[in-house]
Amino acid sequence: MHPRATLIGVPWDRSSSYQRGAAEAPDAIRAALWSTSSNAWNEHRDDVSQADVLGDAGNLSLPEEPAAVRDAITNAVSALIAAGHRPLVLGGDHSITYPVLRAWQGQAPALTILHFDAHGDMYDEFEGDRYSHACPFARVMEEGLAARLIQVGVRALTDHLRAQAERFGVEVHGPGAWREALGTVRSAPGPVYISLDIDVLEPMLAPGISHPEPGGLTVREVLEVIAAVRAPVVGADVVEYNPRNDLRDLTARVAAKFVKELVGVMR
Repeated sequence: MHPRATLIGVPWDRSSSYQRGAAEAPDAIRAALWSTSSNAWNEHRDDVSQADVLGDAGNLSLPEEPAAVRDAITNAVSALIAAGHRPLVLGGDHSITYPVLRAWQGQAPALTILHFDAHGDMYDEFEGDRYSHACPFARVMEEGLAARLIQVGVRALTDHLRAQAERFGVEVHGPGAWREALGTVRSAPGPVYISLDIDVLEPMLAPGISHPEPGGLTVREVLEVIAAVRAPVVGADVVEYNPRNDLRDLTARVAAKFVKELVGVMR
């Protein structure tokens, strides 16, 4: 019997545009998840320390060349899916979401993506890189890897990003509209993939991020939107946590909380 969700770490941050450090996140999130300062239960009454609830496939050992890295991520996640697992990916910067989502090609109907972020991450290219952490959802939508993209918390949209959102038919809910997003999320058809960039949060609630954007959501608001999902959740990622910027491991604990509650909706 497979666990409900299976962790897999992707220690990659060389597609980051500003700071390195997110490659160190997977093990830091695990340390917070299993810290005895809290317990292993989530708000859905699941004990995530139980083998039938949460498994762990460890961290990927990645090559140096970025294209080979993307292939390695896709292949590893594809193998998990083919074996009947639902991957819960610990990033890493947000560039990893594109190769992760490539893994569902031919293995599931078109996905609905629920994307939490301060940023749209839909640049056609950023600083000359089409695979930057600022670009994953442009690649996802171009390749038809998702039928629908719902973004929550985005508050740093340039004119180019607004044009990209219109081009791809993205449903954008800014931080002041998270309650309006609840109805959209409740009615979203399955299967659903959730991509959670920690910088969706108000930075004073999550110091361990590389790109702080004031005016963000609270932890509870993000959890309310996650809990509104009614369709089957086939996978998720938690990305852009940067341990180098953290204070007292507080952001690691926030990331671990998100992991626990994502497990709760992966039923």
